[in-house]
Amino acid sequence: MFRVAIICMSDKGFKGEREDISTKVIEEIVVNNGYEVVKKIIIPDEYEEIKENLKEICDKNIADLILTTGGTGFAKRDVTPEATEEVIEKKVPGISEAIRNYSMGITKRAMLSRAVSGIRKESLIINLPGSPKAVRESLEYIITELHHGLEILTGKAFDCARK
Repeated sequence: MFRVAIICMSDKGFKGEREDISTKVIEEIVVNNGYEVVKKIIIPDEYEEIKENLKEICDKNIADLILTTGGTGFAKRDVTPEATEEVIEKKVPGISEAIRNYSMGITKRAMLSRAVSGIRKESLIINLPGSPKAVRESLEYIITELHHGLEILTGKAFDCARK
């Protein structure tokens, strides 16, 4: 069972001015796919706070997978991708590209996503959209393939070749 941390970037959610539905959607999907949620937090759209939370979870080996929601758009306070890029050691562009490609079949607005994915230590970080609908569509699309990637990342699988 892989461990998951969920981080919601939302000024209004952090202040209690808006209900955080996206985190609930993420939790539902990962639990239904056999993952264990070990941490859930809502933080403001603050660059340093995002970085520090990502680093702590990775560096203390709290979770194998970190799923973020929010802060990937064009708003001035949307800094999740930049904070994530500064923290990761290896880029994994295929995940974010796959999400955008799939989502383009649903809405052309998917092209506006600046989300990124990457690895720090033995943790995979994936930026997801902020809207509950987009979170569900995106995560349901990639969830089955994440298992194999996490097996390789955490050393639980070694042979990736298909016959």
